[in-house]
Amino acid sequence: MKHSLVPDAARIFGALSLAAALTSPANAEMSAEELAKLAQNPVGNLISVPFQNNTNFNVGPRDGTQNILNIQPVIPIEVDSQWNVITRTIMPVISQPAFVPGGDRINGIGDIQLTAFLSPAVPKGAIWGAGAVVQMPTNSNDALGNDRWGLGPSFVMLNLKKGDPWVYGFLVNNIWSVGSGSDASYNNFLLQPFLNYNFAGGVYLTSAPIITADWKADSSQRWTVPLGGGVGKIFHFGKLPVNTQLSAYYNVAHPDNAANWQLRLQVQLMFPK
Repeated sequence: MKHSLVPDAARIFGALSLAAALTSPANAEMSAEELAKLAQNPVGNLISVPFQNNTNFNVGPRDGTQNILNIQPVIPIEVDSQWNVITRTIMPVISQPAFVPGGDRINGIGDIQLTAFLSPAVPKGAIWGAGAVVQMPTNSNDALGNDRWGLGPSFVMLNLKKGDPWVYGFLVNNIWSVGSGSDASYNNFLLQPFLNYNFAGGVYLTSAPIITADWKADSSQRWTVPLGGGVGKIFHFGKLPVNTQLSAYYNVAHPDNAANWQLRLQVQLMFPK
């Protein structure tokens, strides 16, 4: 059973309309609630470094525990006064349980994904970003990834209004393998709806399940569908805003030998301009 990299939109949220405020001295006066919303937009014009740890339970034929730490730097690039390109890299650090008696746990790096979204610098109405995602065969062990490159489209849209505590939207992509390799080709779909409710003081409720489909698998083994949610809070280390989040998800549908529970812990360092 090979690891399949699963990106996550929830880790990099932040409003474009609020991001403009970060370029001025007024940033120091942003409320915790405004910072929480700033952390809730996948195409926000804000440099951030999320560390997202996913612990997956009952993985493989021996019901082992898999741990995936996703290191996910987000870097916005200003094209001009109307457009931004938001780049997001996901590097998974994986600890894979043994799948056979007497086998060893495998630790290493999985396949890195890089996404670039083109997004309006000053959105009118819904906030959106469209672009491409590339999967690179960077795995340090054959059991932690695929030796083929991957490429596909990616799109994100969300609703965020000043004075409204709700932030909601979705991220979707599909990655096809390209070129040749010793591993099997792949065709993987991802949909992540996200829903956040923000309270005063930087506390918020969140749900961001990652729904995936392996189109090359049998229909009974194709879908992973989680349900769940959690809570987040904005803290400060000195002047540095830090977005923290803890959530849990139960997979109501999943392939054989895949996890049925996931515990997600995220710490996101936010670097205002």
